[in-house]
Amino acid sequence: MKAFAPGKHDDFARHGKNAPLRIAIAGLGAIGLKIAEALDRGIPGCALAAVSANDRGKAAARLAHLAHAPPVVAIDALEPLADLVIECAPANLLPAIAEPFLRAGKTVLVLSAGAILVNQHLIELAREHGGQIVVPTGALLGLDAVAAAAEGKIRSVRMVTRKPVRGLAGAPYLAEHNIRIEDITEPLRIFEGTPREAAIGFPANLNVAVALSLAGIGPDRTTLEIWADPSLERNVHRIEVEADSASFSMQIENVPSENPRTGRITALSVISYLRKLGAPLRVGS
Repeated sequence: MKAFAPGKHDDFARHGKNAPLRIAIAGLGAIGLKIAEALDRGIPGCALAAVSANDRGKAAARLAHLAHAPPVVAIDALEPLADLVIECAPANLLPAIAEPFLRAGKTVLVLSAGAILVNQHLIELAREHGGQIVVPTGALLGLDAVAAAAEGKIRSVRMVTRKPVRGLAGAPYLAEHNIRIEDITEPLRIFEGTPREAAIGFPANLNVAVALSLAGIGPDRTTLEIWADPSLERNVHRIEVEADSASFSMQIENVPSENPRTGRITALSVISYLRKLGAPLRVGS
């Protein structure tokens, strides 16, 4: 199974060049707000149509500074208002956000990539109705290269993630295995396994590993280590790929956003994706 990407279902081309693509944002945390602000400043061919949030009054207040503040509505009211929805919400809300858009043959941009593994019916729903699930590059790098290598034969994909302690605090895996990291003074490996296992144990942390696995050889063949490192201020991801077309390694150090579990570059990745939809020059697949 591979990550979905823009292609024949391209909403911008389908919607027409004169009418802007209506964008909805589900969830208004650190990422959702940054995307909303970028859309309000202007992304050619796109318009912010609606937002949903758990606390609609608080969300409306956070959007009050925008030049064109969108309506804040319930999740189930988003689909009629938009052509594409960006999921920036807790992972358990993915089905409620995605299903109406996919049934309507529309696009869902998913940041909680780990939730796809436990909601694979969404892929069938997209296939049946002509919708599309897009997993953006997010806080990772090199997904284009991994997806290209997957057109040949990939022998192995290994990822090592190192995070500040505060970025891992509260993960269900730590509680389940009685692992305390609050007072560690040196790096501690807290997990070794697959992205499928990590998506359950670290639902707020390892969407990047799931995205990598979807682009490459799947969530059961990709190997993953997670380290808690008290010396770090940034989230560090290193990827090593062995394939018949190339061998390559990559490392990225992400500056955390206001939410320590999420890198600032995640919102920028979504903004870049939206800007590509109507761009006269598009670099990268």
